Amino acid sequence: MAQYTKELAPGSLKDKVIVLTGGANGIGASLVEYATQNGAYVCFGDLAVEAGDTIANTVNNNSSPPRTIFVKTDVANYDSVLGLFDKAIEVYGRIDHAVAGAGISEIGNVFDPALDMQSIRKPPTTKVLDVNLSGCLYVARIASVYLRQNRPADTDRSIILVSSVAGFKESPGLFVYQASKHGVIGLMRSLRLYLSAPGHGIRTNCICPWMTTTAMVKGIQDGWFKAGLPVNRPLDVAKVMARVLGDKELNGKSMFVEGGRAWEIEANIDRLQPQWLGEENSRTLRRGQQVLGSGEGWGKLFTV
Repeated sequence: MAQYTKELAPGSLKDKVIVLTGGANGIGASLVEYATQNGAYVCFGDLAVEAGDTIANTVNNNSSPPRTIFVKTDVANYDSVLGLFDKAIEVYGRIDHAVAGAGISEIGNVFDPALDMQSIRKPPTTKVLDVNLSGCLYVARIASVYLRQNRPADTDRSIILVSSVAGFKESPGLFVYQASKHGVIGLMRSLRLYLSAPGHGIRTNCICPWMTTTAMVKGIQDGWFKAGLPVNRPLDVAKVMARVLGDKELNGKSMFVEGGRAWEIEANIDRLQPQWLGEENSRTLRRGQQVLGSGEGWGKLFTV
């Protein structure tokens, strides 16, 4: 695993327009503040209206055009996500980057040992999947079109999808949350060649934070602190995200963020493939992947 140490280049976010979901609290709120401090314009959405309005008012301080715009947004609702992107286009005229940052933690225990023949008949909630995975899919799909509007084809554009350490390492008890975060990394991997091809020209990357001091981890953070394990502040993760947004050479990467440091995991997964899959299997798989290319051929098969 290689540490990602590239700093945010001066001016790399200046006058860039970023659309962000989940920007009212935690990591997202830190990204709103940090990106605008570095010259970006941010249109962000969340369901936490009071917190979102407070951040927007604090950041803007009567600036014109507004440095940031808050729009009440439900990422599980496709039309609501469209409205967020529409607002950014309406105010700023274009969008340079999109960040799918909204997420929620596990709800209940879908494998509760107290379940019986009667209670098992009630299906579990899909809200975690709707927010964490479908929300990322909605952002990526809409961004794939909106980032091409009013922009020269050769300008830098990118999407960040926010996963978690649970996206690549087992997290017992977080059954639906982990499945959703695995799905986010899978979505990034399916998009990184497809969206970077000339038809779209968009970079796609993934952020996988470990323990970060947000409301999501209050129930476990005391034990974590006692163990002396690395901890991220929300601003630590936001700074990594800003660096990835500003790095024009970065595409198809997953950044594991711990203790404020970022580590890229995709390159070593590929490099070590012959060791964990076997030399012959690895060669065959590589040839098959080359035949599939960036994936345009699948669209000819799956039409509605």
